[in-house]
Amino acid sequence: MLIEFTFENFRAARDEQRFSMVAGSGKEHRATHVFRSPDVPKNIQAPELLRSTALYGPNASGKTNFVQALHVFRKIVTESASWAPGREIPVTPFLFSDESASRPTTFEAIFIFEGTRFQYGFSASSKRVQEEWLFAFPVGKAQRWFAREFNSNSGEYEVYFGPNLLGEKDTWRKATRSNALLLSTAVQLNSEQLLPVYQWFEDKLRIVRRGGTLHPAYTLEQFMGNARRSILEFLQKADLSIEDLEIEREQAAVKDLSEELFEEILLPDGTEDDGGHRVRLYKVKSIHRTAQGKKVALNLKDESDGTQKMLSLAGPWLDTLASGYTLVVDELHQNLHPKLLEHLVRMFNDPNLNRHGAQLVFTTHNTSILSQDVFRRDQIWLFERNKTQASTLYPLSDFRVRKGSNLELAYLSGRFGGLPFVRQMNPKVSVEDG
Repeated sequence: MLIEFTFENFRAARDEQRFSMVAGSGKEHRATHVFRSPDVPKNIQAPELLRSTALYGPNASGKTNFVQALHVFRKIVTESASWAPGREIPVTPFLFSDESASRPTTFEAIFIFEGTRFQYGFSASSKRVQEEWLFAFPVGKAQRWFAREFNSNSGEYEVYFGPNLLGEKDTWRKATRSNALLLSTAVQLNSEQLLPVYQWFEDKLRIVRRGGTLHPAYTLEQFMGNARRSILEFLQKADLSIEDLEIEREQAAVKDLSEELFEEILLPDGTEDDGGHRVRLYKVKSIHRTAQGKKVALNLKDESDGTQKMLSLAGPWLDTLASGYTLVVDELHQNLHPKLLEHLVRMFNDPNLNRHGAQLVFTTHNTSILSQDVFRRDQIWLFERNKTQASTLYPLSDFRVRKGSNLELAYLSGRFGGLPFVRQMNPKVSVEDG
């Protein structure tokens, strides 16, 4: 479960931006929208966390940058140990300031996994990791497991290992390249104690970027496994009138596929033969029923964009709820009716459906769900861009809001900020002059 995410000097974020899933003291929806990690023993203090959060703001204010920051953080943790020497670290500093362009980017996450709270982060330029640190709270008290810092005078790394961290520490230190993380390298070299930290990033943190696009193959594989009933219920509860799915799956070489088949659903299989890459091919038909009871089969590509998106979301949504993942989605509203968007959010906020501490973090422009009936104030976060082009992030709970007041109207009227400053075009300038 995500507790807090901090990032600094990454793309649109010049200054430190701190995002928190910790619930405030407000009593609204506390019995449903707030939970305590079920993995933490009751005799150990643990924060009460939010089941979902929505991020609002104008275009180019930093919402997608937030999702990208989490994605890059995760990518460096899970992949850097296998990078070739000299490969650049994929961080981009704030470029509208010479001072920021020369500073490293910083990421830090505080999270709970398998009953233990961890605080892990690093700062890095494109050339090297500058600092890296890890604290663990296995019994509620902080233990510093390691700290690593590059000494620019000596050109070497200074590494501290705490007494509570066991394993081949000297081997890890020597094997960690300047463009790799100590955490990632140690896990690759079989550190069992550090493995849970790595696994949270690899397995528990799920990120959907760029407009919330998802390949339906994840859902289709689950449907052909043991999730058929739950996926059909998910689609039917969304009022999509899909009674069943018919799926044929086969493998083929790319060179053998006709132009028509490229319109079907393709998924790289990760294998090759003499004919080149092979793909897994899905032929999917959605089964509907007429008013007279007759079955009608439609090709999936003939369904609406919204229906296709709901099918793509079904597998990840249900899997996240069942497994207690943290799911981050950019522009969740895209191609969805506002009521469907609200339905998806309510699934996470419902403790009867969300029994394993799953969390949803999403960006959106849809203000129709901006309601005290759907959210607590601390579940709503806003992005704004200042005159220096730097984005800032803040919660709606920073503002005084009367119980029962219309949040959507207050937001659109500019009371909370996080709106675009739109100006009329000069009528003296013609379109042709453009």
